[in-house]
Amino acid sequence: MNIFSGIVVYVCIWWIVFFCTLPFGIQNIAKPKDGAMPGAPVLPHIKEKVIVATLISCVLWVGAYALIKSDLISFHDMALRMTM
Repeated sequence: MNIFSGIVVYVCIWWIVFFCTLPFGIQNIAKPKDGAMPGAPVLPHIKEKVIVATLISCVLWVGAYALIKSDLISFHDMALRMTM
């Protein structure tokens, strides 16, 4: 895996993990004022969720990198079989 592929894989993993962490710890506004959405969170805690998504993504990316480099699963051979 070259540097560009590694970055693309990390960004994809990060966004998936970030969207998975968004619903955790959400409390809706009990009585929304005029113009407020009833489903809007009181405190979204975005900064904490970005940090958690980054840490989880690092662990998952290292696992994906190890799997790709270990030749346990040969992605090159899979690609060759698909084209035949």
